[in-house]
Amino acid sequence: MSKAFDKIMAGAEAALAYSQGDKTGSVTHEIETVDVAALRKSMELSQAQFAVRFGLDKNAVVEWEHGRRRPDRSARVLLRVIAKHPEAVVDALAE
Repeated sequence: MSKAFDKIMAGAEAALAYSQGDKTGSVTHEIETVDVAALRKSMELSQAQFAVRFGLDKNAVVEWEHGRRRPDRSARVLLRVIAKHPEAVVDALAE
């Protein structure tokens, strides 16, 4: 068999093992959900102000805070950055 096939097969076997719970040999990043209400309140912002400042949908912020929706992975990453370096997000969004 070719080297390319061997690499593809090894990747497929690793993916199967991962899907069955074997996490050895893999790197994953679990992004925990940020307490959006607590974060927002610590910044003394209304839901609307928080949404506008960080480029979020106000309705999404409301839904997250009320537990009706969970931020998707990308939003969880953004919320983590906001929690640690809000000025970086504000700066990135500035025109």
